Amino acid sequence: MSIAVQSGSSHRKATRRAVLSGVASTIVVLVAACGDGGTSATGQPSPEASTSPLAAAALVVEDPWVKATDDGMTAAFGVLVNETSADITIASVATDVSPVVELHEMAMQDGAMVMREKDGGIVVPANGSHTLEPGGDHIMLMDIARPVLPGDEVAFTLTFADGTTSQFTAVAKPFAGAEESYDPDMDMDNG
Repeated sequence: MSIAVQSGSSHRKATRRAVLSGVASTIVVLVAACGDGGTSATGQPSPEASTSPLAAAALVVEDPWVKATDDGMTAAFGVLVNETSADITIASVATDVSPVVELHEMAMQDGAMVMREKDGGIVVPANGSHTLEPGGDHIMLMDIARPVLPGDEVAFTLTFADGTTSQFTAVAKPFAGAEESYDPDMDMDNG
């Protein structure tokens, strides 16, 4: 199941959370009705129950945005909110704006700040959040296929470690802060 998540007012966020919670609850009931109740013969939770793909249904992306640019590279940002009691790992991201999308981090290496692909994806802690921001972790779009102009809406598909997916849309904004360069000639360590 894919769920489109867009930025909005606090009221819309609360409504989104209620809808997501209701959808997840409905799916849990349906899965339980079709399965063995998630327990093994010993009465312990089965492995399927502890690694359920339902966790991905409760990830919310708050205030998503993309740095507007005419060509080359750009990045997407926002706050990833995990409303479940299990960690959620984002393994990859895709968008039709870029053929190559990577999860990146900014890290100190040999006394210098470098941008590199984040090993193991991005883990959003249980009942917690993870911020994607300029100068920190972000979604990197390389060799963009078309300009991303201020006001454009860019659709993304997140793929989680368990193989499930979720979608969100981010609005493009002009941004010159954090002294970062998403220039194709920039020296990046790809880890």
